[in-house]
Amino acid sequence: MNRTTLSLIAGTVALAAVTGFATLSEPDAPGTDTAEAAAVLPVERTGLLCPAPSASDLAETTYTSFTPVTKGTGSDGSAELLAASRESTDTAADEDTEETAGDDKNTDKTDTGETGTGKAADGEKADDKTAEDQKADDNKTAAKSVLTPKAPGTPVTAETSGADEPALVGTAEGRFAPGWTVQQTTQVTAGNGRGLLGVTCTAPDTEFWFPGVSTAADRTDYVHLTNPDDSAAVADIELFGKDGAVTTTVGEGLTIPAHSSEPILLPTLTGEKQDDLTVHVNVRSGRVGAAVQSLDDKLGGDWLAASTDPAGTLVVPGIPEDATAVRLVAFAPGDADADLKVQLASPTGLITPAGQETMHVKGGMTTALDLGDVTRGEAGSLVLTPTDGSAPVVAAVRVVRGKGDKQESAFIPATSPVGTRASVVGNGAKDATLSLTAPTATAKVKVTASAGTGGGTATSKTYTIKQGTTQDVPLPVPAGLKGTYALTVENLTATPVYAARTLTATEGGVPGFTVQTLPDDRGTVAVPEADEDLTVLQK
Repeated sequence: MNRTTLSLIAGTVALAAVTGFATLSEPDAPGTDTAEAAAVLPVERTGLLCPAPSASDLAETTYTSFTPVTKGTGSDGSAELLAASRESTDTAADEDTEETAGDDKNTDKTDTGETGTGKAADGEKADDKTAEDQKADDNKTAAKSVLTPKAPGTPVTAETSGADEPALVGTAEGRFAPGWTVQQTTQVTAGNGRGLLGVTCTAPDTEFWFPGVSTAADRTDYVHLTNPDDSAAVADIELFGKDGAVTTTVGEGLTIPAHSSEPILLPTLTGEKQDDLTVHVNVRSGRVGAAVQSLDDKLGGDWLAASTDPAGTLVVPGIPEDATAVRLVAFAPGDADADLKVQLASPTGLITPAGQETMHVKGGMTTALDLGDVTRGEAGSLVLTPTDGSAPVVAAVRVVRGKGDKQESAFIPATSPVGTRASVVGNGAKDATLSLTAPTATAKVKVTASAGTGGGTATSKTYTIKQGTTQDVPLPVPAGLKGTYALTVENLTATPVYAARTLTATEGGVPGFTVQTLPDDRGTVAVPEADEDLTVLQK
């Protein structure tokens, strides 16, 4: 059971305690079913972690925060993003970044990332606090949020620049918690990893899979680990290549101090040079947020988000229609091999790439498959299904746009469906594309464009996505838009729908872009009706 599942259970218990009271009554007659339908209620607390954006002095970073309007929330609440200390476990990172542990402004003692209330214990006496606790409280008081949302339904944005920006730890409570999302987008105009880098800030967890990383000579890949809690976290980083597990020197027992973030340069973990690797982050104690920053000498850079949990069937949505090269990387945890059928969900239906119909992934090994310009000028999503058995796999693709020295790359991990609702922020009037795919059956989807960060009127539109197809849908841009806006996708049917958003920004003739997937925002939780059952005392 992963940390996300545990967090959901904890949130359910906490919400039940807040929203319902047990009633004392006589037990019903034997055999009487007293179960009540579970109430679906908004979560009351959400935590997000944003990695340090860039080590480039030319970096321009924008943070955008948004909470969709959710029925059933109260009138109170708040959301904030506070700076974490920037640590380092490798020499290369130490040369580029300055440790800021002495200026730690992020000591919010909360259960970041969990649903429910998760309040800190009350009744602590000031006289019993240690000097370290008192210093943490003083820092918390002095901390200033990078941005402060004013109301659900309207995004807010903040901008920073340079190489010394820290990772951020975010907490939203009350009416700002359900579906809270934060986008971090960075433009780097020159140098290693130049281009558009984007990542959706994620909740802390205890396990992450990143297929598609590399230790090749032209790549500089970092694993960023951010710890939001009051105590240190301990994590292991494992690497798996084409021949299986890769021997690492310092990958075990890495300590991430409380309220801090550490960028870990992959070549410091192993001397092996491999084009395609899978990183497995396993947290022994505590929890962290994890993301991989990949910088290429010629193909620009972007963030690689974690793949969805290992599964027999995977979907990689939103491959841009003008992709000039697509490279699929997959990994099968455990000893069992996986044989996958590779299909492209195009605007007209599922098709099989000629000569690349299947992919064999050996257990415990990373396998790559070059698909070239598989989309051929049309929107597309990869659908991976087992041909024999259902050995679980994780997967991601690396996409390249442009030609020659005007190329840029981005990553798209396999993701989970939209579910009930998902949002993505930072969309401009002309720089965003929303891709929707329904691999198994026709689906109906509602897309809402929020008001802009500087003004505008929200608007919605409903789309029908036919079975086995991918559609780049025309976006319902808000009337009178000023600034950027959020897109909220709601699935109106029981059919699984997968979504991805592409942002573009051309600089110096280089077609910069970044792609973020839209998994369910987990903004609500089912809380069962509770009654006290005295029959347990009779047994």
